[in-house]
Amino acid sequence: MGAILPRAKAPKPDPTEGMSFLDHLEELRWRIIKGFAGLTFGVVIAFLFSELIINEIILGPTSAEFFMYQIMPVNAIDIELLSRRLPGQFFTYWGSLIIAGIVIGSPILFYQMYAFIEPAMESQEKIKTYLNVLFITSFFLLGICFGYFILVPFALQFFTQFVISDVIINQFDITEYFSSVAMWVLACGILFQIPVVSYFFSKAGMLTPEFLRTYRRQAIIACLLMSAFLTPPDPVSQMMIAVPLVLLYQLAIVVSRIANRQRERVLNKAFSDNGNS
Repeated sequence: MGAILPRAKAPKPDPTEGMSFLDHLEELRWRIIKGFAGLTFGVVIAFLFSELIINEIILGPTSAEFFMYQIMPVNAIDIELLSRRLPGQFFTYWGSLIIAGIVIGSPILFYQMYAFIEPAMESQEKIKTYLNVLFITSFFLLGICFGYFILVPFALQFFTQFVISDVIINQFDITEYFSSVAMWVLACGILFQIPVVSYFFSKAGMLTPEFLRTYRRQAIIACLLMSAFLTPPDPVSQMMIAVPLVLLYQLAIVVSRIANRQRERVLNKAFSDNGNS
């Protein structure tokens, strides 16, 4: 009597199988709506804590007593802000809450966007979805923290104390202050997505660690150029951005290697299963 072979596990059904192009567009529309609903929820939370966000977070670095100045090698001074336009403070108030709401609600937006592209990945397990969203959100928030706690204090004090004549007093407009701080912080949040982009492009088979190593020198030059664009024209601030970017690029190489190994294991397993069937 022959041995009974174990039955192979049936593949999980793909919920997107059989969906038309219009169905995909409809799903994308609802994902976008839910993502923006998450951002709106974040804005509501920011509105509830508006006094804390405005006085302690947005305007915190304008005070010489800001706690990061006690840690950094910076001889900080108070920064004077003026509102030279009639709606200046109004736009700053709402702009601050919207930016804070985007940061607070970003995990929901990341989840909705990843849930849309999830069927194209090898696995559709929910736990992996949550881990990947956590991966994306963590690096985004890490970049936000780096921009706010490191770049912003150095940049503000540089521009505040840079004078070409003693007869000129540095007094900054509130809208210019807010737009500069928002740009620095959000730019760091986006730049810190380099390892995330490396991981997903490698999982899709569009990026290899060999390619990243080949163009490492060009990437370092690009990091220096980006740091020069985002920071004041002083070498300390520029190196404070360039060095983390180079380290992130190196981390992207490691992440790409891990993602490619995972992809190879999945492909080998699929090939083996097909060969045994």
